[in-house]
Amino acid sequence: MNYLAIKHLHMTAAVLSILFFVIRAYWSVTCSNKLQLRLVKTLPHVIDTVLLLAGITLAAMIGPEQPWILAKIVALIAYIGVGTIAIKRGKTPKARGIAALVAVAIFAYIVGVAMNHHPLSWLA
Repeated sequence: MNYLAIKHLHMTAAVLSILFFVIRAYWSVTCSNKLQLRLVKTLPHVIDTVLLLAGITLAAMIGPEQPWILAKIVALIAYIGVGTIAIKRGKTPKARGIAALVAVAIFAYIVGVAMNHHPLSWLA
């Protein structure tokens, strides 16, 4: 596969990932039973695996020594941690809602880093 095809796959998976995260976070805050559906439990892992594999492939193609790639990885770890609080580990709907907003902000930072190829994200 060429670089552009993998980049588009990565971007598509990122959009699907955040859209599905927002939906699941809403269901978590509203205590919806839809979170227990098998597809809802499985699909995020499939999407995020595609996202991660495409990201690793892109990093290998352009060279992982780029400071902005390290910034994305660190932010991704934070996003995952906060995202788990938003979806299932938050003890109250309010805590899950706040965590969801923080996770979306981290995701926006990651997008800014990706678009500007700079750790300062949107401020670069």
